[in-house]
Amino acid sequence: MNTASDMINKDKSNEFAAFVCDSATTEVLVPILSEREWPLDSVATGGVENAIRTLGASPSPRFLLVDLSDSTDPRADLGALAEVCEPGTAVIALGTLNDVALYRDLIDAGIIEYFVKPVTTDEIRMALLNAEQALRLAAEGHQHAPEEEVKKVISVIGVRGGTGASLLASSTAWLMANELGRKVALLDLDIHFGTDALVFDLEPGRGLVDALDNPSRVDGLFIERAVIKESDNLAVLSAEASLTETAIPDPSALGHLIEELRNGYEVVVVDAPRHLIAQHPPILTEATDIMVVTDLSLAGTRDTIRILNYIKDVAPSAAVRLVANRLGSGGPVEVEQKDFETSVERKLDWVLPFDPRTVVTAAKRGKPLPQAAANSKLVALMKSISEELVGNKVEDAKPSVWKSLLAIGKK
Repeated sequence: MNTASDMINKDKSNEFAAFVCDSATTEVLVPILSEREWPLDSVATGGVENAIRTLGASPSPRFLLVDLSDSTDPRADLGALAEVCEPGTAVIALGTLNDVALYRDLIDAGIIEYFVKPVTTDEIRMALLNAEQALRLAAEGHQHAPEEEVKKVISVIGVRGGTGASLLASSTAWLMANELGRKVALLDLDIHFGTDALVFDLEPGRGLVDALDNPSRVDGLFIERAVIKESDNLAVLSAEASLTETAIPDPSALGHLIEELRNGYEVVVVDAPRHLIAQHPPILTEATDIMVVTDLSLAGTRDTIRILNYIKDVAPSAAVRLVANRLGSGGPVEVEQKDFETSVERKLDWVLPFDPRTVVTAAKRGKPLPQAAANSKLVALMKSISEELVGNKVEDAKPSVWKSLLAIGKK
């Protein structure tokens, strides 16, 4: 472990620096340092106080891990740290305070993640993956000049049953509408067993079935009458059709329906059963963005490869995000994350934790997950996904100090 003077002399191209308060945290970091070929002297003692002192006199790393265990005022200390950090720094914080309000404040301020100690190596790995994603998005935002807003069609596909794709679709739709200020339509294409209306405690009508049976009738007025309003900004179009009814009898119906929804809403989230994507290509060809939701199983790996290859063929211009859900359940996984990424030939964009208690609590309360568990880590990550997909349109939203630092450039 190195001293502050050693850290000051590190080259500006430094990828990682950590300021910790105990040897146990250092031991957790050692495997990651080895995997990423980062030097062992990237870790220093002294916590946030030493981080402020050191980074005030030396270049900032891309990834900064800071231990708040010795801090009497974590919010103030992170504010002071932000003053000495250069733009382009992604920050992960650790501490001993198990305080939901503190966690929410830090996440809202732009900290990538806050962990209550003791922390595990896998948790830090996951946080670094999300940090890389945040830096990439900041770089893209810096490189592209502001342009006219493009309406979004976001298709969400689970590679297997039980991956949580519908929960992700309904939760991100709710967040985009109610927290990010977008006008959103959520289209649940499982007309027999769909759950999106159920999540919002809404009663689906016949509108979706009629739209798919008679596409010539579908226009803006039809859409307004067919949807069910969860709120002023969120409309849901779903069904509980008889099992004797054909899912989508007219091949042209789906493309026309999505087009009409796009005309009336800023964002259309399509919750699509995987078996429909080959039968009805508009699910993919009409999409600006596609979220593929998987688990780390052998079958999940196989089907992810097949679906990603199919998307390349039919929707090459769509922006594809790969999401692994329900990780960290405590038991072994069939496929390690590194092996999964090697097999599918791409990195995971997001990794969502296994949090059954939060999901069950939301279901019992009859509320959408982001409303019932607003302070959970799972919802915080879902909000990050939503912001990546559509941005934040809330008029009074102001950039935080740390989010401003994620801009690319110099102080």
